[in-house]
Amino acid sequence: MDKYSHTYNVILDNMDLNEYRLRPIAAIMYMQDCFARYCATKKLAAYDLFKKNLYWIISEFNVEFVDDLPFWSEEITAEIWFSEVTKLKIYTDFVIKYNDKVFAKGNICWFILDQITKRPAKTDIITTGCQVINELTIGEHKKFVLGEKGEKVSDIVHKTNVSDLDFNIHVNNKSYIVIAEMTLSNDFKKTHDLKNINIKYNRETFLGDTLVCNTYKSDKTDSFIHIIEKDGVSVCDITTEWKEKPQKENICDYKLKVKTYL
Repeated sequence: MDKYSHTYNVILDNMDLNEYRLRPIAAIMYMQDCFARYCATKKLAAYDLFKKNLYWIISEFNVEFVDDLPFWSEEITAEIWFSEVTKLKIYTDFVIKYNDKVFAKGNICWFILDQITKRPAKTDIITTGCQVINELTIGEHKKFVLGEKGEKVSDIVHKTNVSDLDFNIHVNNKSYIVIAEMTLSNDFKKTHDLKNINIKYNRETFLGDTLVCNTYKSDKTDSFIHIIEKDGVSVCDITTEWKEKPQKENICDYKLKVKTYL
């Protein structure tokens, strides 16, 4: 089967300082790194597409966290595959495992854009060079639905800087997640774990743009709608669902798998 996997260690920068566990957003970034490595093996990496005046963009992103996230220094394995390819859309499904147990799973909808016209290119280079495996981790690939907005919770203004940019020189998809997360209080995040996140990227934004994120309660318990706008127009819509933290193994009682040297 044409799947690709890569193993990582949870590093300090990707750790939740309250619990020493992997941050959900870091799990998402490991998965994207795994995808980039997979593309490199197929000569479909960003630098390969640049030669053809093409580039990758993410349109939609859906992730479910189904088990405890690993502690700092633990090994995790990301596994990804092309699960559906239409004339213009490319879907990848993925799982991320810790101790051979899946703790995160989901799917991503990609487009390949023409650098000049900014329009989607045909997906022939995927269908001719990669095997498509019809194995779906969280069900069929559904169109993103924002849902009804409830009471406004908070808002935040962010002016994009160099650290927000990716290799396409536009704002990295990770930055939108960080901005949305910042609208929720630290007290809430200390007592809740992220259960799932669904994202729809609507427009590119660039260095120096001013982004406004408004966060609203959803009709589900402990669920929120985050709308990120530039000049009053939505550039990214996000829904997040949270659950109360269960009693977990304390870091003080956990034997970290780090090497010691005498």
